[in-house]
Amino acid sequence: MLAHTPSLARFGSKPARSLPGRPEVDERFTAALRSHADAIAYSPHQAYIGALHPRDLPARPWAGVTGGAADRFGPDGEVMPEAEFVGLMAAVEHFGLLTLSPAAVDEALAALARHPLAKWMDLERLEAHRGDAEAAAAEPGTLVVSGSSGPRAVMRRAHDKDEALCASVLLENLAGKATATLAVLHMLDRSGVDPTSIDYVLGCGEEAIGDRYQRGGGNMAKAVAEAAGLTEASGADIKDFCAAPVPALVIAASLVTAGVFERVAVVAGGSLPKLGMKFEGHLAHDLPVLEDVLCGSAALVTRDDGCSPRLRLDAVGRHRVSAGGSGPQIMQALAIEPLERLGLRTTDVDDYATELHNPEITEPQGSGDVAARNYKTLAALAARRGDIERGDIADFVTRRGMPGFAPTQGHLASALCYLPHATTRLTTGDAERVQLVGKGSLFLGRITQLSDGMSVLLERNERGG
Repeated sequence: MLAHTPSLARFGSKPARSLPGRPEVDERFTAALRSHADAIAYSPHQAYIGALHPRDLPARPWAGVTGGAADRFGPDGEVMPEAEFVGLMAAVEHFGLLTLSPAAVDEALAALARHPLAKWMDLERLEAHRGDAEAAAAEPGTLVVSGSSGPRAVMRRAHDKDEALCASVLLENLAGKATATLAVLHMLDRSGVDPTSIDYVLGCGEEAIGDRYQRGGGNMAKAVAEAAGLTEASGADIKDFCAAPVPALVIAASLVTAGVFERVAVVAGGSLPKLGMKFEGHLAHDLPVLEDVLCGSAALVTRDDGCSPRLRLDAVGRHRVSAGGSGPQIMQALAIEPLERLGLRTTDVDDYATELHNPEITEPQGSGDVAARNYKTLAALAARRGDIERGDIADFVTRRGMPGFAPTQGHLASALCYLPHATTRLTTGDAERVQLVGKGSLFLGRITQLSDGMSVLLERNERGG
């Protein structure tokens, strides 16, 4: 799922640091925020919710297409408007730290009551958050989400001396919980799975839940299980920077294969600090602020049902400490080595899903086309192995790669965003194998110079049930 959150975009880490004291930039930032209709019409968002395959994206530029016939709901999720999302955050907030204006409550209740997933949502909780938002905004340490006629929502801090419980961090955590919860609800609704049949939840988002004594202690997974009505489940969080979703899938499959649990959900919410991360590049190129959406994703790993793609635990790639840190060395360890163990060629895999960051977001700020760079590296390795001729590198990239289409919330862009497409391709499509390759930059935490990553192979179910 995606939540279009233009009012929250200024609370991303980069805008929160760059906009104060710069009124002209702030004005340009505000003017460049998109409408919900434009966010729906943006073709990479349509790819994210499964309305089209990434290879079917139109030629760039994608930005600037306004309105149109695109639907908010796709085969794999939706693009939720901000008014509803603020209400959803209130519905999953349990400590009375979020105050909504009466108008915000009324608007959210009216809209969410018509939502296809309304039966799964605890909308009665919204009334507990109705209050005087203007008075709450005057309290010290609050964070104010502005609406068209004053404060729409106000986030309070939970402690006046604990940075891990300040209002900005709590809003990040709450946004992550709400996005992950909505993704789980979509998963339950589309699969028809009884929520009480899910045994365990693994959270693989980028937020770190905790307090000053254990800043990343967790547990987002258990919180999402509660909010989504998974009453018989417990859970834990997996942390590996952007790479975390692939290890989470592997761990989930291992738990199911070992008979520890029957059904394990892998969930990830959005990263609010990454909203507006590259806005300066967008403004410099007369683009809208493209990082104005929060992502969420959920997948269910269960025993072989005879139809769903099979996850190959004997084809897991990992980035060993000794593997080396260059791009080719990382891709060799993650993508090539597991195929070699099975005696497969790179051309035996139909689709490779790597870091699928939307290049229209990353290029204006100088980060380049991350997906294209990865696919060229992989194709060069395929040529070096003799799987393809060097002259066929471009064709390899086109046929087995795809344009990046995910917002820059790295854990979701790093392969996980392709999982719905992979499932379709391996069931009703013509693909036999898909490899998911997740990578993470551990050096960002200043505790090691290493990167990390993991890959896993998905195959068509030969039972064909």
